[in-house]
Amino acid sequence: MTRLLLALALALAASAANAAIDPLPFKDRAEEVRFQNLTKQLRCLVCQNESLNDSSAPLAADLRRDVFEQMRAGKSDNEIKAWLTARYSDFVLYDPPLRGGTFLLWFGPLLVLGAGATAVALSVRRRARAAAAVQPPALRASSDVEDDW
Repeated sequence: MTRLLLALALALAASAANAAIDPLPFKDRAEEVRFQNLTKQLRCLVCQNESLNDSSAPLAADLRRDVFEQMRAGKSDNEIKAWLTARYSDFVLYDPPLRGGTFLLWFGPLLVLGAGATAVALSVRRRARAAAAVQPPALRASSDVEDDW
């Protein structure tokens, strides 16, 4: 009975592992390397922080199949990227081109960092001016000094 359960568990684990793999029939190693390099340059639209190559989302699997079919149809990497950006915008690219629509994508973090640094500098300057403007209290006579415990 234990052997039967163990065999069943191994069979289920093997079938789950096979289902997780998305096998594609590459002609040769060069085509496989080209496919992997191309899908590493593309962003998964569901996961957003994973490449199309690394994602296990169903949409990513569909897009990988689309990329593979276009490669088989003889399209270049640039043509495949153009097709994807026409459908999904420049967001699908990990390295989007610099143009008006992607300006914030490229320089947004620097603008936020600059605004934060400016706010900190202004705050420090304002506090320094306020501290300099405060007059120290007049010295009291030594006989009037009380200990503040």
